[in-house]
Amino acid sequence: PARALHRLAFATVEAQKSLADVEARIFARRLRAIEMDRPVFVTSLPRAGTTILLEALCSLPAFASHTYRDMPFLLVPMLWDALSRPLRVSGAAFERMHGDGLTVGYDSPDAFDEIVWRTFWPRKYGRDRMALWSADDADAEFEPFVRMHFRKLMALRASGSARYVSKNNANIARIPLLARLFPDAIIPFRNPMDHAGSLLRTHLLFEKIHAGDTPDALGDSFARRYMEDIGHFDFGANLRPINFGGWLDELNELDGKAEPPSSVSFWLRYWCAAFEHMLAHADDVVLVSYDDCCAHPDAALRRIAQTIDVDANALAAQAGRFRNANAYDAAALAADPRLCARAEAIHAELLAKSTA
Repeated sequence: PARALHRLAFATVEAQKSLADVEARIFARRLRAIEMDRPVFVTSLPRAGTTILLEALCSLPAFASHTYRDMPFLLVPMLWDALSRPLRVSGAAFERMHGDGLTVGYDSPDAFDEIVWRTFWPRKYGRDRMALWSADDADAEFEPFVRMHFRKLMALRASGSARYVSKNNANIARIPLLARLFPDAIIPFRNPMDHAGSLLRTHLLFEKIHAGDTPDALGDSFARRYMEDIGHFDFGANLRPINFGGWLDELNELDGKAEPPSSVSFWLRYWCAAFEHMLAHADDVVLVSYDDCCAHPDAALRRIAQTIDVDANALAAQAGRFRNANAYDAAALAADPRLCARAEAIHAELLAKSTA
């Protein structure tokens, strides 16, 4: 039944988009009481600590986000909440498919606002890649829709004024547009070799999941369908990298052959393209070293709190969420030394910008 409901929901996305206006009228009184403060967008390449940072922010009463309760009718969250509330069940948290020890439950926050972007900007999603958004990208319906959507989520999760917080890795493709529409975007980054190694490990894991080669209950075609429907194209058979600066086109021209996603050099090259793009837009974002968050979480969280104007003591109280991530050896993974040197130079610039 749950899978059938999911298929129904994602087959009716356009209808939900239209129904969202009706939803706004039905709940107009509740929505009028919501004063939306500046939203915060946590984004990066996957495996950069974005989920932990989101959970730390969502521990504060000032923030509201999408949760698994909003699935699968994501574009009409208040109507779905009213319909599903009598049928709600509680359940123990379980480890997510990434195999990284992080657990999720029905009330866990996650990156479900990607469905809004995909609904309004379908041409940005190619068969094997995603395109970048620019500051000039415009859709007359998008901005009022997304602002109302954020208010609906705040009406469900908060009382009075609140701030919507998003953890959506694909938002790293939209920094110029986000900077024009909303002021606060936080970009965590990691040591490049460790980050690339983690990306590779997770990609290979999701290839197995999507092929049904794991004992996981979702290890079949539905796992792939689920991730595709919610717009997660980070790993496995669904992989559609973001084409920062045309790096995918350059990749195909390397010595007449492309580095495959099964090689760490592919992910190092992706890392370099992504964070060179971030450096070009460093004035529009808050750069945060995830490694620093793990080594000195109290101080790092206080800096973040000051930057986005939240209670520093309350955010610093979440320091225990951060733990040192796995380290990866460049030689053991046969990483291209030239790429390693390029990545280290970019990393040094990121560190300098993050502490400036």
